[in-house]
Amino acid sequence: MNPYILAILLFGLGLGTTITFASSHWLLAWMGLEMNTLAIIPLMAQHHHPRAVEATTKYFLTQATAAAMLLFASVTNAWLSGQWDIQQMTHPLPTTIITLALALKIGLAPVHAWLPEVLQGLDLTVGLILSTWQKLAPFALILQINPTNSTILIILGLTSTLIGGWGGLNQTQLRKILAYSSIAHLGWMILVLQFSPSLTLLTLLTYFVMTFSTFLVFKLNKATTINTLATSWTKAPLLTSLTPLILLSLGGLPPLTGFMPKWLILQELAKQDLALTATVAALSALLSLYFYLRLSYAMTLTMFPNNLSGTTPWRLSSTQLTLPLAISTTMAICLLPLTPAATALLAP
Repeated sequence: MNPYILAILLFGLGLGTTITFASSHWLLAWMGLEMNTLAIIPLMAQHHHPRAVEATTKYFLTQATAAAMLLFASVTNAWLSGQWDIQQMTHPLPTTIITLALALKIGLAPVHAWLPEVLQGLDLTVGLILSTWQKLAPFALILQINPTNSTILIILGLTSTLIGGWGGLNQTQLRKILAYSSIAHLGWMILVLQFSPSLTLLTLLTYFVMTFSTFLVFKLNKATTINTLATSWTKAPLLTSLTPLILLSLGGLPPLTGFMPKWLILQELAKQDLALTATVAALSALLSLYFYLRLSYAMTLTMFPNNLSGTTPWRLSSTQLTLPLAISTTMAICLLPLTPAATALLAP
């Protein structure tokens, strides 16, 4: 892609998110979300592969549907209450519709079906943008409206953690596994949103760090299926020995960074007398942990068949920058000791 066009598209992505962040009016927030969607579409379709074009079309349709729902709900809110302000959502009907529209935008279950399909059709770089940056603007709006209907948030959260766990079990494609991982993590964030918005933000940031690291590892190894992960040992032995730690961090095992948000969320849910919800969420994390262990096993404990056709791509050195990978991997593995500092910052 032409670097000038790429720069304009990335600028559009940044500007769309910033406009949504800065807006207090529903029309302006909607405009930011639309800019975001329109800026990423050429990036998604840049390879002209039928699979990429299909993924782009699916993405465009789901995002357009969510944006239309959002606009409809905000007009309904203005009609019922005379308010266009994001933080003045008083009527339950538009609040619920907007919550569902934003859930569709970020891919929460039960409106998640587009996410694995879309992510599977993209290359890893655009997939990374879709899994991280594209979640920011809708999350900013969810945090601002602070939905009053707690039942719908808990249902969205629990179904997302369960479907994110179940869905990833049977997959062999890495991008689909990462999509289900994303759904499960978003479920955890939504569960605790009404009780501690700052904890949701902390979970989102740790999820970004771990996902960034995982995508970069797969990109360095040029791996898109579980089988191709087995070749990574000959390409980058040190990185291959660290990758299981990143994956287990995504699964939420102590003493890795990913344990911190899960631990704090379960603690918060227990404080709110939601012991059953906390138990179901913790058990669903075991499902996710299984497929992260499966990836770790494929990377470190299996050998790729050593035939001649399989040996050539192993020796090509990657041109990818390794500094972002080094920083994000260190953060994804080592940040658990900062939990007391995080909890002190989160305290109201």
